[in-house]
Amino acid sequence: MGDVAARLAEIVGDKHLLTGAAIPEDYGHDEALTIAAQQPAYLAKPATAEEVAALLKAAGEDGVPVTARGSGSGLSGAARPQENGLVISFERMNAVLEIDTENHVAVVQPGVTLQELDVKTAAAGLSYTVYPGELSASVGGNVGTNAGGMRAVKYGVTRNNVLGLQAVLPTGEIIRTGGKTAKVSTGYDLTQLIIGSEGTLALATEVIVKLHPRLSHGATVLAPFGDLDQVMAAVPKIISSGLAPHILEYIDNLTMAAITYSEKLSLGVPDKIRDSAQAYLVVALENREAERLRADIEILGELLGELGAIDVYVLEGGSARKLIEAREKAFWTAKSVGADDVIDVVVPRAAMPRFLTRAKELAQAAEAGAIGCGHAGDGNVHLAIFCKDADKRHKLLHDIFATGMELGGAISGEHGLGRAKAEHYRELEDPAKIELLRRIKQSFDPAGILNPGVLFVD
Repeated sequence: MGDVAARLAEIVGDKHLLTGAAIPEDYGHDEALTIAAQQPAYLAKPATAEEVAALLKAAGEDGVPVTARGSGSGLSGAARPQENGLVISFERMNAVLEIDTENHVAVVQPGVTLQELDVKTAAAGLSYTVYPGELSASVGGNVGTNAGGMRAVKYGVTRNNVLGLQAVLPTGEIIRTGGKTAKVSTGYDLTQLIIGSEGTLALATEVIVKLHPRLSHGATVLAPFGDLDQVMAAVPKIISSGLAPHILEYIDNLTMAAITYSEKLSLGVPDKIRDSAQAYLVVALENREAERLRADIEILGELLGELGAIDVYVLEGGSARKLIEAREKAFWTAKSVGADDVIDVVVPRAAMPRFLTRAKELAQAAEAGAIGCGHAGDGNVHLAIFCKDADKRHKLLHDIFATGMELGGAISGEHGLGRAKAEHYRELEDPAKIELLRRIKQSFDPAGILNPGVLFVD
């Protein structure tokens, strides 16, 4: 261990390498509820791509497993290191290198947080539109998990908003993929292959992200419905209306009660309506002109009434912001009330009613609970699972994931597989597909040092 530590310290400097008990506990886990923390052997904080390359080359030669870390806000255990492993933290690589207003892109280092990038882009009247619900999350973490969030219904997920990367291969080679161009049809798309690979193929050291004009006027509409089927039937009608919502969420009544209570929200919904509502739609619209926004809100209100909403509430400034923030914090609310896991199955939008009905039936049969909310506009269902028995919970999750896949969906829409869902993936996915992914992994990482145990069960 001493020889390895000395070699790593030579690369980043003694001040930026910690070992053993000197490593703070926070570096041993992310926010996954079911993955136990593990203290790594080494923690390195590089400042350049060249230092990252040297670290990976040294780790490969010494057989040290490597885990990349941004802000540690992931929900699947992908940032949980191994006992004898090296954590490469990107906290020192946190610069916004360029805001290019002509090409509408930003060039950033992976440790930049979404909050920091938002401040920089706002000054230029632009916005990076991936908001996965935690503004302390890093751009590098977004790349690793292909993060999504509530605004994906209009702007897409990370892979729709990253144009290029500088990345370091496990061999220590530095490559560039993509660029500031809007399209590339030259060879394999390595940018998209690395996005969502959860630190198993390469480590991004620079990211070129797409920016959008920051629209100055916005409004949020809350619509309670008597049953969930009405909510889901309303979603395609709203999308096809041409109103282009940038947020389109459903929240079941139990989750709404939990987040309004925990965040002390007063939304102006009378008790009688709240008691009869089984689910809510949250629809946010934006525009560059206030008058056009008002017209769109009127059209939306009329449409929601025709689609069966019990009532329609236009939330003003503070209330709207607080509701969106509370929805984004739904994971923390679920955690605070004792959820045993939080999952993010994605299904075709039209299949959401069938999936939710079946998931709740499965939970009931297992004497468990499954409540939640989700991105109704893109079929991404977030369920808080309440089931203390680990074996029963594994079986319940297996059945819920299987249901999602049978309906044409996938185990995870945006949190990733990490360590938390790798076994379910192995049990349910086509073996030929998994074997192909293993061969891709082998071609990038022949020594197998990058995040072993993530995505694939060893």
